[in-house]
Amino acid sequence: MPSVLVVDDKESVREMLSKTLENEGFEVDVAKDGKICLEKAKEKRFDLVLTDLKLPQMDGLEVLSSLKDLDPEIAVIVMTAYGTIETAVQAMKKGAFDYLAKPFDPDHLCVLIRRALENRRLLAENVLLREELAHNLGYAEIIGKSRKMKEVMGLVRKVALSDTTVLLSGESGTGKELLGRAIHNLSKRKNEPYITINCAAIPRELLENELFGSERGAYTGSVARKMGKFEIADRGTIFLDEVGDLDIALQAKLLRVLQERSFERLGGTKTITVDVRVIAASNVDLRKAIEKKAFREDLFYRLSVFPINIPPLRERHEDIQNLASYFIQKYCKEMKKPEKSLSKEAAKLLERYHWPGNVRELENTIERAIILCEGKKILPEHLAIRIQDNNEIRLREGAGLKEVGQHAQAKAEKAFIQRILNETRGNKRKAAQILKIDYTTLFEKMKRYKMEY
Repeated sequence: MPSVLVVDDKESVREMLSKTLENEGFEVDVAKDGKICLEKAKEKRFDLVLTDLKLPQMDGLEVLSSLKDLDPEIAVIVMTAYGTIETAVQAMKKGAFDYLAKPFDPDHLCVLIRRALENRRLLAENVLLREELAHNLGYAEIIGKSRKMKEVMGLVRKVALSDTTVLLSGESGTGKELLGRAIHNLSKRKNEPYITINCAAIPRELLENELFGSERGAYTGSVARKMGKFEIADRGTIFLDEVGDLDIALQAKLLRVLQERSFERLGGTKTITVDVRVIAASNVDLRKAIEKKAFREDLFYRLSVFPINIPPLRERHEDIQNLASYFIQKYCKEMKKPEKSLSKEAAKLLERYHWPGNVRELENTIERAIILCEGKKILPEHLAIRIQDNNEIRLREGAGLKEVGQHAQAKAEKAFIQRILNETRGNKRKAAQILKIDYTTLFEKMKRYKMEY
């Protein structure tokens, strides 16, 4: 039952309005002046306030402003016997839903009140939809009911509200980029740019240009000014993926941006100031990189103001089935295939597997399964994973220690190459970069191990 507070200094008017509104099914309370009205509004949340403009102590416009301060969503209709356009405009500017001149028809009043309540409901619905959209933008592909992932998401929600620099750490494929985007979409910068750059995928000589931009003539072939990613991300967020692979010289320039929020383009002398939130991610242990003099300690402390470690999938088995279900729905929709589900045997196989490639490997596995599966159930043979038994790994009888070692090394090398290829979705040049070998060597090893991708 909607609640209405009637505010008028005349008792006869209060009684008349109370009876009229109660007969229409409203819960009605009354106040004879603005002071009592505000006291009641502080004690109880009303859906609508119907107030006279001419009141003792406080006039109706003051009451209207104070009510909106208490509850911005409250619907207010103002009444007056001194109806003028100027007063009406003033009331509407202060947030009144509508304006009613005395004397008025009770039926018209009830219609107006119902319209105001419906408008309030739609506004509340709109707020909920915006919150849901923000939630989806932040968490659409971040699935996790495990305790560890709940802890991670709790940290994400807290840090998103600030401008604090965040360092996301975790193995490759755990979803660092998704969490970075979630932090941005849940922050006050959500309507500003979100720029991502992979520090490992771009050669050092090009990366500085990508990050900070360049002036015309700064290098051979530079025919125009180029804006860097930091400049483009002004007022927004920049996500630095694989920051551990950043060249040591560029680390010094990044440190300056974090400290002073300023830099110069390549070949330029003008200092550019930016307001950018930095979220960095790394799948390598930056502390060990510091020990090897490959990463600056001062930069590490600037980046890790708020560190979040993302657990590997093998440490949160409770999430595997939910993630698999999400990816099944996603790829069935994308490929316009009928809805499918995991067979019991396939579900058990997913649970037993150790997932070295984490969530990315699981996604790739499900995508392949959707392509292969013709029926409604995904079977173990549709999944590109196999749990090897120790008894299956055998060498010829009488093999020596050296041969055993070579065999184990080859098995490990093949498995690691396959994992990286899965993570890069078969991009051999990118895989070679991650493996730190040249493209020809990778091709030869794939041929030797009879690998196809």
